[in-house]
Amino acid sequence: MARLKAVPLHKIRDRLLTMTKPAPKPPSRAHWMMSSINQEPVEQYIYDLLPPRDEVLVEMEAEAARRKIPIVGPAVGRLFQLLARISGVRTVFEMGSAIGYSTIWWARGLGKEGRVIYTDGDPKNAEQARSNFQRAGVAERVQIRTGEALEILSEQKPESLDIIFNDVDKEDYPRVFRLAVPRLKPGGLFVSDNVLWHGRVTEKQPELASTRAIQEFNRMLYSSRELFPVIIPLRDGVAVAVKE
Repeated sequence: MARLKAVPLHKIRDRLLTMTKPAPKPPSRAHWMMSSINQEPVEQYIYDLLPPRDEVLVEMEAEAARRKIPIVGPAVGRLFQLLARISGVRTVFEMGSAIGYSTIWWARGLGKEGRVIYTDGDPKNAEQARSNFQRAGVAERVQIRTGEALEILSEQKPESLDIIFNDVDKEDYPRVFRLAVPRLKPGGLFVSDNVLWHGRVTEKQPELASTRAIQEFNRMLYSSRELFPVIIPLRDGVAVAVKE
């Protein structure tokens, strides 16, 4: 008969502890979180610090998760509200507004005389956004434009906008750059979401056209003599550039 091999007592103890210890519950992650940029515990820490949001924003976040509508989330939303407040701007042009989640953050950072120009190509999104603005108490600060965001931007006068927020299809980012910069006032802010693109911007030979477009866009930002840019590695990367 084969002799049984003795198992050290400390290994028996460790196995018993593993069997009796309840398995950790997986953390509940909001769909807007992007752990591919920051380490997941660090990102979770940032969101855990945030104060509770009002009922309108919470319901919009739940709907965005249910319908898979991309939104910037509350951490980036607070950044937008802060930028609007500290810069004292009056006009924000928003490209790619969907159900109006980020629009509300911008509008709440403006004074009573401020205005956010909402743009989206889907009339259903625009109608839903209108209802959200009314519930959030910012309807008087939002002008709703339905149509192609780049076309509507091209209609704006040169040096007429204080802030331009860019969140359209990523392949269009270089084109947005060419249209946006001339329409910003001196001292105005050019803000763009997703500029780290899930970390894909580090790829040397990217296969996706969207990645190549964002790489080109970022190079345009940093090589421009008219802009002073910085990329904030929050969520999926937010570029903020001031026009000189």
